[in-house]
Amino acid sequence: MAFDEKKKITLKSSDDEIFESILFDLILAANYLNIKSLLNLTCEVVADMIKGKTPEEIHKTFNIMNDFTPEEEEEICKENQWAFE
Repeated sequence: MAFDEKKKITLKSSDDEIFESILFDLILAANYLNIKSLLNLTCEVVADMIKGKTPEEIHKTFNIMNDFTPEEEEEICKENQWAFE
């Protein structure tokens, strides 16, 4: 198999938290050290983790707390309606 071929990695749910922590540390390190190829690869992984998910699913995946009030959320949706079309 060639070096540039992509392999899919299947993680157990118990590995998710550790993987995400390492992934974000890698992104920060790659950015700080200006390693473009590693930065691109790790950002691609995050993009793949987000693709096709609802905002609620993304919040759950990355343990993001939604601290907007319903009114604030509605206002944000109105301001960015183009993104929901």
